[in-house]
Amino acid sequence: MSATTRHRRIGLLGGSFNPAHAGHLHLSLTSLQKLDLDEVWWLVSPQNPLKPVAGMAPFTVRLEGARRVAAGHKHIVVSDLENRLGGLHYTADTLKVLRRRFPRLRFVWLMGSDNLAQIRRWERWTQIFETAAIAVFDRPSYSLRALAGLAARRYARRRLPISAARRLAETEPPAWAFFHTRLDPTSATGIRSGRGEPSPQTSKEERPELSTIATLIPRARKAQPSLPAPPAAARELLGLILQTLEDGKAEDIVTIDLAGKTTIADHMVIASGRSARQVLALAEHLEEALSRRRMRISVEGKMQAEWVLIDASDVIVHIFRPETRASYNLEKLWGEALPDAEAVRQ
Repeated sequence: MSATTRHRRIGLLGGSFNPAHAGHLHLSLTSLQKLDLDEVWWLVSPQNPLKPVAGMAPFTVRLEGARRVAAGHKHIVVSDLENRLGGLHYTADTLKVLRRRFPRLRFVWLMGSDNLAQIRRWERWTQIFETAAIAVFDRPSYSLRALAGLAARRYARRRLPISAARRLAETEPPAWAFFHTRLDPTSATGIRSGRGEPSPQTSKEERPELSTIATLIPRARKAQPSLPAPPAAARELLGLILQTLEDGKAEDIVTIDLAGKTTIADHMVIASGRSARQVLALAEHLEEALSRRRMRISVEGKMQAEWVLIDASDVIVHIFRPETRASYNLEKLWGEALPDAEAVRQ
């Protein structure tokens, strides 16, 4: 398509904007660049159905606040569309209306990886994937959970590599891309707390349910954030894990150094078993070896034995069947140089 006939590309950032902040701005500017967008529309929601009314500022206050934050950025448009169209509450309805009203525009829905992890709780979530392209931006501790979730698995074959992200808007849905991008750490909750405003309690529906291969925050590190394991201990742990996997005849063992790139662990180990039986045996052998060290570990996925995750705090281990490993391709995802873990909180 030539430059003269190119469709206008619009990024859609929906949310409560309670309040809008620099994180929303940074995500929008990043999207404009990485997705080759013409504009980003901020769709200020009348009321997010997954968030409680308590602690939510009036719509007009949130709308004007968003306009002040976006002032001076001509490619960011703050919209009250959802409110004007009778108080649209669901993303599926909003996208349907936008596609009908603006058939010549190409839309990309922008979201954080925390929303991808819980999108199956959204009203008619598959319709969202079928209606617009989606760009997902990482948040600390959510990336693996999001990529192991129902939505990512269902649409795994429709995920575009980052190298193709600039054509995402022109790709027929379902189409999505996942970005490990340095984002602004500003939090709307933190802003409200700084003002002395009560933070709305997270509703049961808003909390992502822990499913298979979903408990990904290292428990030992989470319990003792001020006492990280010394580098020598982490290397010793890594050596034990690699030796145990080799003893069990694991195949294609790969180690990825995560230190300084993410907060979830210092190392990631990926290995394959030839069958579900071998995957299970490798997992149990490794679990036994780590338990002898009196380590507090978490193991998920043993029932299906397609993909077993063992969280040993400083080292996260993934043991796959070959076809499942090829489908998720974690080596490519995590082998790239990742930025320091920061995130926009919406």
